[in-house]
Amino acid sequence: MAKKKLTAKQAAFVEEYLIDLNATAAAIRAGYASKSARKVGSNLLTLPHVQAAIQEAMADRRERVEVTQDQVVAELARIAFGNPRDVMEWGPGGVRLRPSSELTPDQAAMVAEVSETTSQNGGSLKLKIHDKVRALELIGKHLGMFVERSKMDVEGGLEVRVSYGDEKGND
Repeated sequence: MAKKKLTAKQAAFVEEYLIDLNATAAAIRAGYASKSARKVGSNLLTLPHVQAAIQEAMADRRERVEVTQDQVVAELARIAFGNPRDVMEWGPGGVRLRPSSELTPDQAAMVAEVSETTSQNGGSLKLKIHDKVRALELIGKHLGMFVERSKMDVEGGLEVRVSYGDEKGND
C-alpha cells in the first residue's frame, strides 16, 4: 500500500505541531482558520498519515539532537533528588553559597539561577533551585505513577448500554 502524501497544509501542521505539541495552535500557525482550528487540529491528529509524519519527524529530531528519554529522566532526577544543602549552607550567621567549582555536575544541575546585586548599602546573592515538585511530577508521569481520573483499568468485560428516546424505540 502506497504511503499517503501530506497536503501542504498538513505538512505545515506537522512542522508546527512539533513546536509545542498543541494541535490548535499548530493548526492556526499552519494557516487553518482560527475559528475551526481546535476541531481541525484534533481531526488532523486522527489521520494515520499525519500521525506517521509526526512520529517520523519526532524520531528525526531525536536523532538530530541526540537526546534520549533516559537522558531527560536522568536530568529530572538530578533536580528531583538534589539536596539544597549540597550547594549552600544557612544558619544564624546567614547564607553561604558553595563555589561553583566545588559542585559536582549532579549538584550544579539543580541550580536554575544565580544572581548578585550590589548597591551602595551592600549587596545580595540570589540562588534559585529548579522546582523539585515539578521534576518529581514529570518523573512520576513518565513512570505511569499518576493515572488520570478519566482512565480506567477494566478486567473481564464491560457492558455499556446507551439508549435514546423511550423503551419502544421512539424518539
